[in-house]
Amino acid sequence: MLLLSILLALIPLAGVAWIVIAKALTSVDGLFMSLILLTLSGVFLLNVVFEMDARGWLAFLHKDKAATSKVPPAAKAG
Repeated sequence: MLLLSILLALIPLAGVAWIVIAKALTSVDGLFMSLILLTLSGVFLLNVVFEMDARGWLAFLHKDKAATSKVPPAAKAG
């Protein structure tokens, strides 16, 4: 699922690159098409981030929460 999401995030970026290369970005059609493609790419990239977080590959983002949740054993008993 991760590789499929990465692929589906890169395809719209290629479409945006094509719009820029074709110099159609300044037209209304090119502008809205690039916004739609960037939104699609962003949704799939967000899915990639959530999938990586679920697999534990982004554990460094949760380092502060893990450090504050550790309570010394003596404090638990009292």
